[in-house]
Amino acid sequence: MKFAPDWFMYFIVFWAVVMVGAMSIGGFFMFRKFLKVLPMRDGKSKLDWQNYWVERSRSMWTDDSKQLLDELVSPVPSAFRDIAKHSIAAKIGQVAIEHGASSVTREHCIEGYIRATPKRDYRSLVSFLDRQGIDYGPYKHLLNK
Repeated sequence: MKFAPDWFMYFIVFWAVVMVGAMSIGGFFMFRKFLKVLPMRDGKSKLDWQNYWVERSRSMWTDDSKQLLDELVSPVPSAFRDIAKHSIAAKIGQVAIEHGASSVTREHCIEGYIRATPKRDYRSLVSFLDRQGIDYGPYKHLLNK
C-alpha cells in the first residue's frame, strides 16, 4: 500500500489549521452577540434597550438627521454598517429624549455618536470628524472619560 505524499499531508494540516482558526473567529463573534442578549440587572438586555430607544425616538428623526447618521456610519465596513447604525441611532435617540427635544438635531447626533463609540476607537472617531469638518468642541469632555 502506497502512502500519501508529504505535500498532501502538509495540505491537510494547513486546512485543519485554517478551519480551526475560522471556527474560533466565528465563535468569538457569536459569543459577543450572546453577551448582548443576556439580561442586565433591570431585566432587559442591551439589545432590548437599543430597540426601546430606537422605537421611542423614531418619530423625532428628520431627513437632515438621518442623512447625518448615514454620513457618520460611512467609515464602518458595509458588513457591519446596519448593526452600527442601529446602535448609534439608539444612543442618539436616547440623548435626544433625555434632553427633552422634540426632534433629533445635529448636536444630538454628534453627542450620541461620540457616546456610542467605544473608547478604543476614539482616535479614528476624532480623525473622521476632523476630515468631515464636524465641530465636536462642545463634546471634547466626553472623549476624556
